Amino acid sequence: MTPAPANEALAPVAPERRVFHWRDHASLWFSLGVGLLVMQVGAYLMPALGTQEALAAIVLGSVAGAGLLGWVAKIGCDSGLASAGLMHAVYGRRFAGLPIALNIVQLLGWGAFELVVMRDATVAIGRQSGALAGAYWPVLATLLWGGVVMLLISGSMVRLVRRLIARIALPLVVLSLLWLSWQFIALAQAHGLEALWSRRGDGGMGVLPALDLVIAMPISWLPLVADYARHGHSGGPALRGTWLGYALANMWCYALGVLVALVLPSQDLVTALLLAQGGLIALSLILIDEVDNAYGDAYSGSVSAHSLRPAWSVRRWGLAIAAVCTAFALVLPMHSLEPFLLLLSSVFVPLFGVILGRLAFGAPAQQLLARAGGVEWSATLLWLAGIACYHLLPRALPQLGAALPTLALCFALAWATRPRTA
Repeated sequence: MTPAPANEALAPVAPERRVFHWRDHASLWFSLGVGLLVMQVGAYLMPALGTQEALAAIVLGSVAGAGLLGWVAKIGCDSGLASAGLMHAVYGRRFAGLPIALNIVQLLGWGAFELVVMRDATVAIGRQSGALAGAYWPVLATLLWGGVVMLLISGSMVRLVRRLIARIALPLVVLSLLWLSWQFIALAQAHGLEALWSRRGDGGMGVLPALDLVIAMPISWLPLVADYARHGHSGGPALRGTWLGYALANMWCYALGVLVALVLPSQDLVTALLLAQGGLIALSLILIDEVDNAYGDAYSGSVSAHSLRPAWSVRRWGLAIAAVCTAFALVLPMHSLEPFLLLLSSVFVPLFGVILGRLAFGAPAQQLLARAGGVEWSATLLWLAGIACYHLLPRALPQLGAALPTLALCFALAWATRPRTA
């Protein structure tokens, strides 16, 4: 009789496979925090907010959002469990399949969206350089980047982080960000730094809703962070490295998006970056770094899928998910689907508010997983109530935002109702 395949997603990582130090966590999450989408969202803050209000929201939102990311990283590292394992421990083995399936759906969507972002940027770079002119180039660019993700997913995630990202991709993307920042600061000086610094917004967005918008990017990674952090030596370095790496990247990219919107308000982001001196090279380096975002979606999607169907290995699931993301990028109108993806992402704010409330401050996730029943009703009802709260708050109290109040409420209630452990 053939034994059932081991479920790697629901078992702690063995001590000999825990090789990430804080620098590995920091390198990974700085790299994942850099992206064209982040810069574009930063540009959305203008002209609704004044410059000083926008930068305050960026700093506070990045510190808070990356702190939550680091906190979940610590829980994942201390327990050695993937995100799917944490969901099983908190919501029960039977019910956890629902949030895990929702996570797979959103990762397929965001993975396809990343490929579309890379495709559009590739075509823009090609046209700027005069290399791409045919109508078939978007299809070829999509297949190219999808193939790159499939190639990476077929290898070792740990080696990818420690060798390719930390040693090669990270220095190049930092240099590109430094160059672009220098170029747009020079343009800002030509416009008058004092006038731009004191510029007031038109009032189309409050500071707390802007804070929600900034926090949205780190929160979108909450369902993924434990899949990587579980390979760390200990929880403290996982928390500090994840927090520092992502907070710096988020602040830098959001602020660069604001700066671009200030000095070139009539241009879309990619065109504006290409207009900078040396922008073609800098944008190309950022585009290459964007691959790890699509890889991250595919890898975590494969870990989640493996937790539901362990007959397929994580690598086999990764190849399948990367292929589906590529197909979606080719046929679906991804830009019009972005609101749906953001709506789907909203379910993970209360989901992880409950997980943090149940597993924070050293609660034994492995012990909860070992005795988890079919459905943990108190956690499940709190999550569902949190989803309702997230969508009702903007209507009832639009000035408060939705993410932080919902997260705080779910955390407090989950902590107050946590099961007692021996």
